[in-house]
Amino acid sequence: MKTLLAFTCLASVWNVGCTQELAAQSLQTQNPTGQPLVITNARTLDGSGGLIERGTVVVRDGRIVSVSTGTAPVPEARVIDAQGMTVMPGFIDSHRHLIRGNPTQWLNEQAAARMQELLDAGFTTVLSAGDDPEQILELRRRLQQGTIKGPRLLAAGRIALARAAAGGNAGGRGGAPAGDPARFDRSRPPLRPTEPAGAIPAEETRAAVEATAKAGFDVIKTAIIVTPGGPEKETLALIVKEGKRHGLPTLTHAVTVEDTLAAVEAGVTTLAHTPHIGHLSEEQARIIANAGIPMMSTLGIFVPAFSNDNQPLFRDRGPFPFETLSSGGQGPVNARLLWEAGITYGYGTDTSWLPKDALAQELRPLNLVFSPKDIVRILTRNAAVAIGRSDQLGTLEAGKVADIVILTGDPLANVSNLLNVAVVIKEGRIVVDHRGPTRAGR
Repeated sequence: MKTLLAFTCLASVWNVGCTQELAAQSLQTQNPTGQPLVITNARTLDGSGGLIERGTVVVRDGRIVSVSTGTAPVPEARVIDAQGMTVMPGFIDSHRHLIRGNPTQWLNEQAAARMQELLDAGFTTVLSAGDDPEQILELRRRLQQGTIKGPRLLAAGRIALARAAAGGNAGGRGGAPAGDPARFDRSRPPLRPTEPAGAIPAEETRAAVEATAKAGFDVIKTAIIVTPGGPEKETLALIVKEGKRHGLPTLTHAVTVEDTLAAVEAGVTTLAHTPHIGHLSEEQARIIANAGIPMMSTLGIFVPAFSNDNQPLFRDRGPFPFETLSSGGQGPVNARLLWEAGITYGYGTDTSWLPKDALAQELRPLNLVFSPKDIVRILTRNAAVAIGRSDQLGTLEAGKVADIVILTGDPLANVSNLLNVAVVIKEGRIVVDHRGPTRAGR
């Protein structure tokens, strides 16, 4: 396999021509709307832990009709003979950042290629957890209308919990260093505020939630860093309450044990990160898990990636800040404690790296504490729970949306086989087919 997250590969993210050629090839393989699709002779992983060694998946009108052993002849259906390859639900990244650089320029010049890269890597659903609000909504519109081909996109609108804490330390403002918020994390001493932040009036918070709903966002994104005597938990609880009134779930960034517990007490819908600052006790893990709030992984940020000249690099493509390395170990430990306590733990990357490279990077810490069987569930069924779409996505079962990936290898034997995507089906239509002209014709 190529060097993990090699930065020559990351640089090639801007090679639009290559990706557009792949997109054109994949479009030629789409089955006509309404034509049934049958995937047979498939090693089938259903996303919930079930396995059929030689299974058949029948799809009609964008939905899964059946998942069964043996064969299931369907008149006039397009048949894909998987020839023993692995079939599983489409991948879901429940915490992704998409737009880089100038948002308008990115949308007009890069969006189509970037969306195709997500499909090529097997991702059929993505939640944008904090991109330029105007442009991410426009990208979602273009994806929904089909002017850009890509995964299903959910968009988050941000709402603040407090004014800047007294004395600064407001994430790149008021004396705190600018840059990647994971590199310069206000949650982590010495940047963590030591004075109470200013409160935001309740009416202003209610108005912000209403504006987020009217704009058409799918979810509210908040970030909690509890200041001494500050208003953060109270404001977050109000956002959760108002969000429910408008039909919007609340996704909350909390990366310390203290902040995660505060978010849980506020009743948030989803936790955007695994707590990686501070060690969870078994009791704290039970409190978080028993709240029934799903959590996103985002563990790979704090594990060094390496360039072709063997330099350790961070998410912002700068030198790796080794003062954050403790999070690379603490995050997986806390994740396993939470898993043992019963939390629903879903896949998320919190990055804008190439999707395939981001998956490879996230698999590294996940593989330390989870089995391949666990990881398949984390990437599919659990990620669907994390984005509130488990009634439609994340598993292969009758009635669900037909988002399906076919892999050339078995991820239960080697989890890295999740990188070997041959075919991607979104809503019952083949959108990527890397099998070659002879096999693709079947």
